[in-house]
Amino acid sequence: MYSYKIELIHIPDFVPLNKNDNTMLNVVIIDDEKKAIDSLEWELKNSELQVTILGVFTKAADAVSFVQSHSVDCIFLDVEMPGMDGFSFLSKCSDRTFSVIFTTAFNEYAIKAIKERALDYLLKPIDSEDLNNALLKAYNEKKDKILQKLLEDKLLQLNTDSSHIRISIPIDGKLIFIDTDEIIYCESQGNYSKIYLENGESYFLTKKLKFLEELLPNELFFRIHNSFVIGLHKVRAFYKNDSYVLMTNKKKIPVSRQRKTDFLNKL
Repeated sequence: MYSYKIELIHIPDFVPLNKNDNTMLNVVIIDDEKKAIDSLEWELKNSELQVTILGVFTKAADAVSFVQSHSVDCIFLDVEMPGMDGFSFLSKCSDRTFSVIFTTAFNEYAIKAIKERALDYLLKPIDSEDLNNALLKAYNEKKDKILQKLLEDKLLQLNTDSSHIRISIPIDGKLIFIDTDEIIYCESQGNYSKIYLENGESYFLTKKLKFLEELLPNELFFRIHNSFVIGLHKVRAFYKNDSYVLMTNKKKIPVSRQRKTDFLNKL
């Protein structure tokens, strides 16, 4: 008999953030208009959300090294500025991890801003409600990154600490013993099922997937879809936008919408 211990964490759904939330949004303002800067600073400092203004720059060139050496979550970026415009600034930040909210008096740059993966596009004078909505997007994007990092850490832990528990399965009149550490995933094939192993082998069972779901330790395995039970310790990546997981054998397995929350909580 093997003993094992897996630490489970609860990941709550996202909710609108406020001053009671401990998450701080670190922002930078890049704009050559003092009036626009003063107005935006006032709005941010009086926001109901937790915002810290790390820096204010009237020249985009002066901000390049700053954002590369500081933990910046979001940049409020003007488009037309002397010397270096907003898009030229972004070209200097190819590996950026921060969100970008354009603030400009011109609406003709909107399509180009979308191509630059801008989080939002605010026209001056900036409407308070539009600004608040943009801040909420930035907050949720930061929370999303935190969640993604948490998932990566837990997946790494599962891959490192997986337990060697053996199960026996009946195949062709004999019992086959398999270490659960070898199982990547199990797939339903109607009234039958199939087990896929790390070494490339597979076993066909004349039993439904539910049989394997009940047999495998639920601390290490999860029915992520009606047709799949996966080994949590064999998940290489979780693609939240497309709702699928990539397993260690490069197999892409869909995450059922109904099971997504339970899957996240399981991790």
